[in-house]
Amino acid sequence: MLFFTHPACLAHDPGAGHPECPARLEAVLHAVRAAFPLAPWREAPRASRDALLRVHTRDLVARLLDTPFDSQLRLDEDTAMSVDSPEAALRAAGAGVAAVDAVMAGEHSQAFCAVRPPGHHSTGAVAMGFCLFNTAAVAAAHALYAHGLERVVIADFDVHHGNGSQDIFAREPRVMYASSHQSPLYPDSGKPEDVGVGNLANAPLAPGTGSEAFRHAWRDILLPRIEAFRPQLVLVSAGFDGHRLDPLADLVLEAADYRWLSAELAALSRRHAQGRLVSLLEGGYSLAALRACSVAHLEGLAA
Repeated sequence: MLFFTHPACLAHDPGAGHPECPARLEAVLHAVRAAFPLAPWREAPRASRDALLRVHTRDLVARLLDTPFDSQLRLDEDTAMSVDSPEAALRAAGAGVAAVDAVMAGEHSQAFCAVRPPGHHSTGAVAMGFCLFNTAAVAAAHALYAHGLERVVIADFDVHHGNGSQDIFAREPRVMYASSHQSPLYPDSGKPEDVGVGNLANAPLAPGTGSEAFRHAWRDILLPRIEAFRPQLVLVSAGFDGHRLDPLADLVLEAADYRWLSAELAALSRRHAQGRLVSLLEGGYSLAALRACSVAHLEGLAA
């Protein structure tokens, strides 16, 4: 497995006391490097504007990259940028692009992007929910247009629904979006009846849901849908905020649940995509859970 990160992703600062803090990525990096001391790491490049414009409007790209400000630019009540945030967002999106290139070239079958800010709430036109550019969407579009793939799946197990990813690809049959998420919970999207052009699969989970119902949602609803889609590349929006310790949600999952699902997604990628899988860090706001779950996720992928 190949690993991508960049120091700029630690410099993004949405403000004092914000849950999407640099310590999140520090926790993941320390845990992963301790668990996989021989893993190859690469510095994430910047995403090109062309790559961003495949999924985002020119107005959004310009607002995030070209707006002059002194210390903080607040995009909404939850989402803010510091002066280092544009570089972090470019590197996070660039990690996904470079990871797709690496797995498509056969350098490694799998890649993990340890980056922030997260991305899956950002729609084509609006940055929101702690997210600036939609890193998974940028990676998926790059796979379509740079590598000519016809079937790419985004499997999203973050506790919050990836409304941005769904919005961007709702009319794009070459990309399937499959998500489990707590409902009700921000952003109050991802209903089972949201089917797009037959390419969306949503499995809402009630507050208090634990391992059994989470695994049922994936084993009996979402994984069969992905299996039938026969993806040529598996992208994972890897958010660990469904863990029982997370302060922003109410699921009661364990690290073992992420290990199980990650192994299932890796096996599916071997059946349909020559093992090609790229995982991108999304949410997770308990540092202890982030450490345990990120390692469990990677162990599952390697199983």
